[in-house]
Amino acid sequence: MSLPVVLVHGLRTSRTMWRAQVEALERVGRRAVAVDLPGHGTRIGEPFTLDSAVDTVVAAIDEVGGRAFVVGLSLGGYVAIRHAARHPEQVAGLMAAACSTQPHRVLLAGWSVGAHGIARLPDRGARLNQLLVDLALPPEGARDVGAGGFALDATNEVLREMTVATPLEDLARTEAPVWLVNGAFDHFRGEERRFVAACRDGRLVVVPRATHLVNLVAPARFTRVLLEAVDEAEERAMAPVE
Repeated sequence: MSLPVVLVHGLRTSRTMWRAQVEALERVGRRAVAVDLPGHGTRIGEPFTLDSAVDTVVAAIDEVGGRAFVVGLSLGGYVAIRHAARHPEQVAGLMAAACSTQPHRVLLAGWSVGAHGIARLPDRGARLNQLLVDLALPPEGARDVGAGGFALDATNEVLREMTVATPLEDLARTEAPVWLVNGAFDHFRGEERRFVAACRDGRLVVVPRATHLVNLVAPARFTRVLLEAVDEAEERAMAPVE
């Protein structure tokens, strides 16, 4: 049985952002499951905590057989890193995209102030969010990311939880091979060298001309990196122990 893949979305988005990758994985015969985190997609209204997000990944991997290649982007990347450190037996490989910056409290506090202001708008920021999506993404990517709706009220709850995230420490504990994938123009790649150095077995892939939502901005390039990474992780998992 080929190695399955579990995909974890970013803040305010949902599992639909992975449509292109799920379809590509299924075309090559791999089972792919994209999850909705608490407070997002089909689970809007549920409280978000890092622990409940990790539990979501645990349940998805149990569903596909108990071991998988895990992919996360932005918030999903931080969740996937935390999961890999706490449940190494479930992870044959990890791809953490667009999350190569530590969640410093000062940055989180500034982001939270902005989010509170946007939440006071009459539409809670829906039009502003859609404008940013349309400006940042190609039409197909914008459709995919919007297909599951936007969790406009999740931001501050997530930011509070991110104050306890420890991605560098978690990467140092992660036993599986790690791929860090960032768009060349991603504002979240500021500490990518520290993140690679923290890994026991890590490598960095920078996608040219791509921004933060790298799988949506450059879907073909991102998917190619993903397919090659899953193949490598599967080969390593099946190799005899010397």
